Amino acid sequence: MRVPQLGPVRFIGLAIVLILGVLLGLTLSRGAALLFHPGHTTIDQSLVVERLETVAKLITTEAMVRDVVTYENTWLGSTKRSLVIVTGKTLVGFDLRIRPKISIRQSDRHIALVFPHARLLGVDIVELRTYDESRGFWNPFHPADRDTIFQLARRQLASAAQDLAVVEHAEQGARQLLVGLFAPEGYSVEVAFEPSAQPPPP
Repeated sequence: MRVPQLGPVRFIGLAIVLILGVLLGLTLSRGAALLFHPGHTTIDQSLVVERLETVAKLITTEAMVRDVVTYENTWLGSTKRSLVIVTGKTLVGFDLRIRPKISIRQSDRHIALVFPHARLLGVDIVELRTYDESRGFWNPFHPADRDTIFQLARRQLASAAQDLAVVEHAEQGARQLLVGLFAPEGYSVEVAFEPSAQPPPP
């Protein structure tokens, strides 16, 4: 059986018809999508930033932490000591003043977010309970000693929060929240974390 040959003009005409058909099909499919999904939303970077700012307080983790603070001070051979049980609330999360890296791929509705690692945002002392205290003969306790014990307690609670893997818990919670945040518009979300320096707690 012989296959008919198309001349150049007929070939170009057929190509144009095919292209017009494809364009018409795309137009009709887009129109149908708008008809059946009138609330279709295209997410851009400004909308991502707006939503992140809205949920900033939700992507943090609070943890109650307890530790023992031992304070000792010697002056001219006279030593004062104090044993204190400290209870505090630590807040671990993301400082969104440092904007995450945002990449949006509209072709398959995919959002990639890269945050610095979660960090300690604050430590609130809930209770300081002294269990043992002894003063030196000429080295009594002063208000400055109480302030020092308070600062020691804050530092130890911050360290204890790191040991309890609160940072990892905050990051897992952030992933789950952010994946669901853009799901109603049909976007998938990928969340990653990059190393960042740990500043002292406020």
